[in-house]
This record gives sequence, structure tokens and C-alpha cells, in this order.
Amino acid sequence: MTTTTQAAPTAKDVTTSRTGGAPQTTTAVSGGRAGADQPAANRGRTSIADVVVVKVAGIAAREIPGVYDMGGGLSRTIGAVRDRVPGGRPNVGRGVKVEVGERQTAIDLDLVVEYGVPVMDVARDVRENVISAVERITGLEVVEVNVTVNDVRLPDDEDPAVPAEARVE
Repeated sequence: MTTTTQAAPTAKDVTTSRTGGAPQTTTAVSGGRAGADQPAANRGRTSIADVVVVKVAGIAAREIPGVYDMGGGLSRTIGAVRDRVPGGRPNVGRGVKVEVGERQTAIDLDLVVEYGVPVMDVARDVRENVISAVERITGLEVVEVNVTVNDVRLPDDEDPAVPAEARVE
């Protein structure tokens, strides 16, 4: 008697978006089984794209008072230009990197905080809010959230979104 085994599908699949964009990584969160004898909730597979975790984490981090912006210097500069383009939308994923496994995820955040706020308190609050949001929305276990504070926004820094007053008429 010969036994044949089939390899299970891999947890990660890389697909190209329909709009021709960059490849997107998806992770199977639950592997269901086909068949009418299975409960409805188990018929099929659920996959979560990495970009979903990026967006959820980015939004959750920005909700915390004291977070001025996210991303490194170059990404913030490019983002400011991109935000000014008519029809452009802010990139909620700027400053967020994720690794998504079958059931777990790890998240790295780059922050700019407001001057005067306790940096360690902001980092703790961001970490708690991101973990709560990602676990609640995606069902993935967040194993770590690494927070890097890249800059501090000083009170006298000009806001690039507000045009400076003309010096002459």
C-alpha cells in the first residue's frame, strides 16, 4: 500500500495588484476546509495583506496625542510634496514597517513627537494603541512593536502645510 501526501499551501502568497502596482504579500490567517459537511465559518480561507496591518498600525499610532508625524526625514519630505498634489491622499503607512507571519506580526514605527511631551510616555501609548488595534481588527497576535523617535517638532518650526506670510507686497 502506497501513501501519498500533499503539501499544504504556503501561508504567504505574493500577488500583483490588479492595478499593476507593486507586489502585495498576503498571509493566510485561517485555513478552512471545503465541503458541505463543514460549518459555514470554516468553508474557505482568510488572508490578510501586509498593507492592511501597515494601515491599521499607522492610523492607531497617529491617534496618540504628542505624535506630530511619522517616517524618516526623506519620507516626510516626499510625503509633504505628495500631500500637496491635487487629488493626493496622505499615506497612512508612512513610517510603518511590518513582518506578518501565519498568526503573528511584528511592527516597526518611526515617529516625530511634539516638543515637551514625555517621549517614553508617547512611545508606550503608541505601542499599546497599535497592539490593541491590530489584534482587534486583524486577529493576528502582535509579538512586538518597536518605536524609533527620529525627530522632535519644535514650537517655532514652520508647518509646511501653512504658507508663510509674504515679506513684501
